[in-house]
Amino acid sequence: MGKRLNIYVPDYVVFDLETTGLSIKKAEIIEIAAVKVKGGKVVDEFSTLVNPEIHIPRQASLVNGITDEMVADAPMIEEALKAFLEFAGDAILVGHNIQNFDLNFINRDARHYFAREVENDYVDTVPMSVMYLPKLSSHTLQDLAAYYGIDTAGAHRALNDCRMNQQLFERLGKEMRDPSADAKGIKKCPKCGNAMKLRNGRFGIFWGCTGYPGCRYTENK
Repeated sequence: MGKRLNIYVPDYVVFDLETTGLSIKKAEIIEIAAVKVKGGKVVDEFSTLVNPEIHIPRQASLVNGITDEMVADAPMIEEALKAFLEFAGDAILVGHNIQNFDLNFINRDARHYFAREVENDYVDTVPMSVMYLPKLSSHTLQDLAAYYGIDTAGAHRALNDCRMNQQLFERLGKEMRDPSADAKGIKKCPKCGNAMKLRNGRFGIFWGCTGYPGCRYTENK
C-alpha cells in the first residue's frame, strides 16, 4: 500500500465506498464512487453500485439507502473494482477515514481478485482536519461540511460524499497555507509531518505519530 501524505495536492482522486457493514471480515462493498480533480477543479466522476452477492442488512440500508433490489443488476465487485482502479490510475487518493476503512476493503478485494494491493499514496482528511481544525469537537465528514457551509444533501451515498470531501479537501488546503494559531500549536512528527498525539503505553505516556502504522515515530513526553 502507498504511504499516507499530509499535504495538499491540486491533482487527485477522491473516493468513497458504501458497504453492507463495518467488519472487514464479513461486510462487502455495495457502492464505489470517485471524483477526479486537476488543478483543484473537478474534471470527471465515477460511480457504480456493486452486487455483493449477499443480503444487505436493514441497518446498512437505513444509513445509505441502498437495497437488495437496487444492486440486483449491478456488476460484481471484480468488475466494479477493476473499473475504479482504471479510473484512479496512479493518482494520489483522497478520502475521509480511508486509512482505517475504505482502503482496507479496496486492498482486501484487490488482493483476492488481482493478487496485489493499491500502491497509490493517499491523503486522509480525518487526521488532516484534526491537525488544522483542532478546536472542532467532531471531525465527521458531515460536521466538517456543515462547518464550511458545504451542501450535505445526499450524504452517505458514495458520489455525494466524494463531492463533499473534494470541497472539504480544498478548504483544508487553504488552512494548510494559512494555519490558525491553534493549528500552529499542534506538535508535528519530524519524520512525516503528521500530528503527534499523547498516548499511554506500557512504560507510561509518550508522543506517538498519528500516521501510525505507516509512521512509527515516537518521543518520550
